[in-house]
Amino acid sequence: MAKPAKSHGRLSISASLKPREVLTDTPDLADAWKVKILTLFPEAFPGVLGQSLTGRALQDGLWALETIDLRPFGIGKHRNVDDTPTGGGAGMVMKPDVIATALDEAARGTPADRAGWPVIYVSPRGRPFDQATAKRFSKARGLTILCGRFEGVDERVLEAYAVEEISLGDFVLTGGEIAAQALIDASVRLIPGVLGNDASTEEESFSHGLLEHPQYTRPNDWQGRKVPEVLLSGHHGKIEAWRREQSEALTKERRPDLWGAFDGDGKGNP
Repeated sequence: MAKPAKSHGRLSISASLKPREVLTDTPDLADAWKVKILTLFPEAFPGVLGQSLTGRALQDGLWALETIDLRPFGIGKHRNVDDTPTGGGAGMVMKPDVIATALDEAARGTPADRAGWPVIYVSPRGRPFDQATAKRFSKARGLTILCGRFEGVDERVLEAYAVEEISLGDFVLTGGEIAAQALIDASVRLIPGVLGNDASTEEESFSHGLLEHPQYTRPNDWQGRKVPEVLLSGHHGKIEAWRREQSEALTKERRPDLWGAFDGDGKGNP
């Protein structure tokens, strides 16, 4: 019998073959954006997601988090979730039958349409994660994220369940939990009401295909370094033009790949 999933919130009404652990101090409302995490380390969540604005939004029921422990779905006396690679090689590979059963459990109460509820595997070989993808995820009803370990997951289960592979960059982590938290954070903050000021997301890096302009605050003179005079002018048109120039210059210098793709009409990439 599989161990109950941990729901970080008040239980939304949905069918399940097994009871769930409920933490009533963080509401899990039926209409809230929700993420389900399949992991061997459920205690890693919510982690940093439980802090600051994302943590407050979790407490307020703007989004919900459910962790599903992969170990109870394991095979045999020792609940094995992995096996040696077919054809030889180092390490271990997560078993397709184990992952399939866990994905079936995670699918309860979610739409079959992958546009409405993407199923993600965080993997170095996946498509690069970007702001446009975070926006797409935030507009879905929720996400299921599979956190891999060892040498990865059997290819057949990824194919059978139309799992979308996403990468945070050209590097390797010991597991998908850290990458999953970064992906969730980037998506949750785009949900209306989470940041408190929705306009702030429109001025951030990547929102219009450019890096964000430099930011300053008081004191106006710090160790002989002064805030640019234009920002003290009160002339909103000049300030906006300066910020745009700075964004373009930074993008051209630091991210020529973004600069090459920038359409220059003030809207940037979708």
